[in-house]
Amino acid sequence: MTTSTRALGGDFPSPITDRYFEDYETGATYEYGHVTLTEAEIVEFARRFDPQPIHIDPGFAATGPFGGIIASGWHTGSIMMRLFADHFLSRVASLASPGVDELRWPAPVRPGDTLRLRVAVLEARASRSKPDRGIVRTRAELLNQDDRTVLHTLPANLLARRP
Repeated sequence: MTTSTRALGGDFPSPITDRYFEDYETGATYEYGHVTLTEAEIVEFARRFDPQPIHIDPGFAATGPFGGIIASGWHTGSIMMRLFADHFLSRVASLASPGVDELRWPAPVRPGDTLRLRVAVLEARASRSKPDRGIVRTRAELLNQDDRTVLHTLPANLLARRP
């Protein structure tokens, strides 16, 4: 996997090592990238975690609906999570995630694809029951080099408020 991840455009005013709930503003959008996948990486991941023929067998995959090897959706999700953790999610205030409301893979990831993350803050609200934290709901998308969405999800994260 070739990576040179960084902010692509505007970023938070506070660094990830000093980012708290208050820094996540509803309506803000950020982009981070890039990650490029090789066929060997796609096959290696799939052999370990999702050994379906469309992910691990080039001959079979060539005759399938995608005309070749594609990355497992779980591999794609792992790349999204890596970029999310490296750039968006606070290193000092992240408490947990209550879950993901939606996860979709509208287009396949192929060997050689270069991916970037786009994250939009949908809602940032203080907890009513625990005033030391808030919940941030986001829309996270991975886009390929052709600006095609290959993953979108709606995660929620609990973040500590600034001390």
